[in-house]
Amino acid sequence: MTTVSEATDRKVTAQRRELGVFLRSRRERIQPDEVGFAPGGRRRTPGLRREEVALLAGVGVTWYTWLEQGRDINVSAQVLEAIATALRFDRQERSHLFRLAGLRYGPAQSVCSALPPSVQKTLDAVSPYPAVVLNERYDILAFNKAYCKVVLDLEQVPVEERNMLWVSFVSDDWKCSFLDGAKTKHHMVATFRAASADHLGDALWQDLIQGLLSNSPYFAELWERYDVATPSTRTKMLEVDGYGILRIEPINLWLSQLGPLRATVYTALDEETEDKLRQIVDG
Repeated sequence: MTTVSEATDRKVTAQRRELGVFLRSRRERIQPDEVGFAPGGRRRTPGLRREEVALLAGVGVTWYTWLEQGRDINVSAQVLEAIATALRFDRQERSHLFRLAGLRYGPAQSVCSALPPSVQKTLDAVSPYPAVVLNERYDILAFNKAYCKVVLDLEQVPVEERNMLWVSFVSDDWKCSFLDGAKTKHHMVATFRAASADHLGDALWQDLIQGLLSNSPYFAELWERYDVATPSTRTKMLEVDGYGILRIEPINLWLSQLGPLRATVYTALDEETEDKLRQIVDG
């Protein structure tokens, strides 16, 4: 039987390994001349060298090398800030870095596994707008009939497959098509990657990741980019057979009292889309 201590050690080891890979991926995307280094000389790998990152961050080369190698070394928030600045991290990347290092970046969040009936009542009340509740792992916890009629009939999806990443990369049963589907999937994977930093030792998260890697080459391609992001509300263009283009503006309603859950409501961006939604849902 695995003890709590052994499980914790495995999680920490996985986080250190992931931290090293993440730093290396960010280092390799920066060209030397972008940060003031001469581009000359032969380089075995693209981007910055480890010693150049160490110089920019004001840390020792050996220490930074050990950090990328996933060794058991002490890491402070101040040093992480320096590395994040050197590698030109945005806020999402900076937050991801801190989470992998086991340090808090921003307020902590609680977790709740059950949804009260009031959540479903709220989703039903916003019809004809499609609405769905997701957690950080993109598990689909609740949805309304409008979502089933306009986007994807989740009532026909087995409970064990009700995960937005899974149905997006593996399922072909969508009611609509997203005109910016590639960009949407890229952002989903980047958001999932950021959230996974807190769950590297979690078997449920790892099973989902391995399942997606095994079943979707496109997910594997995006996963290997190591991009991170937070949920967004970009305007979406949906095409539904018989109704043409729907212009949708999603809004995220954070259910903070239940933990890191969000209800995403697809609102109509114009009157034409509003009319089409009513026709689809009420027809």
